Amino acid sequence: MSLFENTLQQIKKAGEIANINQDLLMTMRSPEAIHKVNFNVRMDSGELKRFEGYRVQHNSLAGPYKGGLRYSENVDEDEVMALAAWMSIKCSVVGIPLGGGKGGVKVDTKKLSDSELERLTRGFVGSIYKFIGPSTDVPAPDMYTNPQIMAWATDEYMKLNDGKGLGTFTGKPVEFGGAMGRSTATADGAYFVMKDKIGDSLVDKSVAIQGFGNAGSVLAKLLDDAGVKIHAVSDSSGGVYSKDGLDIGLVDEFKENGGRLVDMKDYETITNEALLELEVDVLCLAALENVITEKNAKNIKADIIFELANGPVSSDADDILEERKIEVIPDILVNAGGVTVSYFEMVQNKQNNYWSAEETKEKLQKIMSDAYADVRSTHDDYKCSYREAAFIVAMKRLEEKFEIRSSM
Repeated sequence: MSLFENTLQQIKKAGEIANINQDLLMTMRSPEAIHKVNFNVRMDSGELKRFEGYRVQHNSLAGPYKGGLRYSENVDEDEVMALAAWMSIKCSVVGIPLGGGKGGVKVDTKKLSDSELERLTRGFVGSIYKFIGPSTDVPAPDMYTNPQIMAWATDEYMKLNDGKGLGTFTGKPVEFGGAMGRSTATADGAYFVMKDKIGDSLVDKSVAIQGFGNAGSVLAKLLDDAGVKIHAVSDSSGGVYSKDGLDIGLVDEFKENGGRLVDMKDYETITNEALLELEVDVLCLAALENVITEKNAKNIKADIIFELANGPVSSDADDILEERKIEVIPDILVNAGGVTVSYFEMVQNKQNNYWSAEETKEKLQKIMSDAYADVRSTHDDYKCSYREAAFIVAMKRLEEKFEIRSSM
């Protein structure tokens, strides 16, 4: 089953459980627009190369399309459609007035110089700029894109649009209209959900985190500062483990200096696969999709799983984990802090009024806590999984908008 088909199955299941409007379910089965572009980039060598890019606009019932731009060799139409559909649901589950979109370029950024990366970004924006804008479609950073790339993208868009459109991209540097707190927003949001789910006993829980990138490393620091013992963390090379708990400051310093965790001598090394099967209370998945599948779901020993990455638990694994009474708190809720603060950036750009990091975090906590409360209540009411509950919350909000528009 493709990623997009899996997403549609999740939407369909939520619709069946909560008796969602069938016309809305039909509408959600396909994107409103798919823009596939091919564009040329002059390389440093003088060679002209052609690149393939996408911008998928899934659903705009709630507002402008919103979703990241990723630069990856794995970018294809099915992946981008699935991620765009997820964004429609994710924005709705936290109740922000945005729809779902996603985009990307098929490229290995490790093979590009900074100047080639800039020309690639400007070339891609030149190919899609007529389809995007502050009130139409607002891209953001995603895999292998960052604030600098968003700055180039914004600059190019404004050049092509008579100097207008600062709010067309979010995740920009603070000095160029970016929001304070955006870089830590995904982890902050996840931490708020974890605290709401587990409560004061969080400090007594043992934790393992797969993925020590931006989201995973920041979450590790937040938990460590709160006195939570983290027994294992990993990056793409593997990880480190300690039965007594890791010194997260030491691990973070090692990574900041460019080290691979498997080369760290201070702790026992562990594979990513073994980390997933540790006897811990809480497992946080902040790396790749489909790391827990039907092949290893029966070996998971954690009581609760939090999905910071997109789609780290396959649908088959979901069923196995539910049978085993292991709770999975889904990506569309847990990692929604990023898009929420992106929405804050859109508001600030429009008003030309910028908030402090503390104000951003306070507003984020309220939205994430309210969203968790809605999902928890739906989970209890329908006696369903947290993933199903999150989809139901999102679909019910979209249903209200759909029926209002249909009656006009």
